[in-house]
Parts: sequence; C-alpha cells; structure tokens
Amino acid sequence: MMTLLLFAAMAAGQVDNPAVVVSDAIEQRDVAYDTLAAGEAQAAVERLEALRAENPDDPALLINLGSAYAELQQLDRAEAMFRAAAASQVRYQLELADGSWVDSRRAAQTALRQLRDRAVALN
Repeated sequence: MMTLLLFAAMAAGQVDNPAVVVSDAIEQRDVAYDTLAAGEAQAAVERLEALRAENPDDPALLINLGSAYAELQQLDRAEAMFRAAAASQVRYQLELADGSWVDSRRAAQTALRQLRDRAVALN
C-alpha cells in the first residue's frame, strides 16, 4: 500500500498558493482511510465511489480512490483518479498517513509518479 497516499484529515481552508493557508481549522472527512489501511481495497472503492457521487472533485477522495484502484491492479483507473485530483479546482492541504501536510495537487502528482514507477517495476 502506498501509505503516502492515505489521508485522514485536511485543512478546511482552500489554498491559492500552497504556502498560504486560508484557515487553520482542521476538518475531518471520511475518505476510507481505515478501510485502505486495513488492506480492503475493494470495500474502499465501493465507499469512495459512493462519496464521490456527492463530492466529485474532492482531491482526497480521488487520491484515495486512485490508491484503492492501484491496489486492485486497475492502473488505468488509478491514473485517471490521480489526474482528476491534480486537475481539480478544489485544492487544500491534506494530512498524510505519516502526519505530514501537503498541497492536494502536489500529493496527486506524487501519486502519479509513484504509479508510473510501479508500472515500470512490473514490466
């Protein structure tokens, strides 16, 4: 599992510049973190797809959905989710599984690089 991509929380303020956070408030959202961490990728896909219907541009949902698809070896779908997260008009700071914070677009771009590296390693 790419633990870098498992998100538990996000800064509520959207970000125009990654160095400037509009709000210091922390908002927790369901992004199937526990399900992914437990290695239940199919259950995570089902949960995240249902959540995505309500929030189609949420980068945390898209990134975790991409991670779940990658675990299921559905690499084309994973790539599509990471690309959608990188292109999303919604942008904020995400907390990674290791406790660090990163801009959602940067996290999505990192996920794409990791996915490419994984695909190369499989070939």
